[in-house]
Amino acid sequence: MPDPDLRELEAKINAAKARSAPAKPHQEEHYSQAQLAWRMVIELVAGLGIGFGIGYGLDWLFGTLPIFMVLFVMLGLAAGIKTMLRSAQEIQDKKIADMAKNDEGA
Repeated sequence: MPDPDLRELEAKINAAKARSAPAKPHQEEHYSQAQLAWRMVIELVAGLGIGFGIGYGLDWLFGTLPIFMVLFVMLGLAAGIKTMLRSAQEIQDKKIADMAKNDEGA
């Protein structure tokens, strides 16, 4: 039967290893960053695509020059950028909250 002091020492060593181990492996964090980047690209492209579709549809309906298409592509671009900025702010807020949580635990 192992000595109680050895078990206590082993528990302390395991606790120290757990504290110093990274929360997430580096590869998982990189994958997460790639997901976030693709999310932002998709949001921008979706805004442009929706704006183009609405503008083209209105131009076709009214038989006008591509004035509505240009107008709605610009509005779609603005909406896509606004959505990207909102996503970036969410990510930043989450990282700040995680850092604050880690600092409190230390």
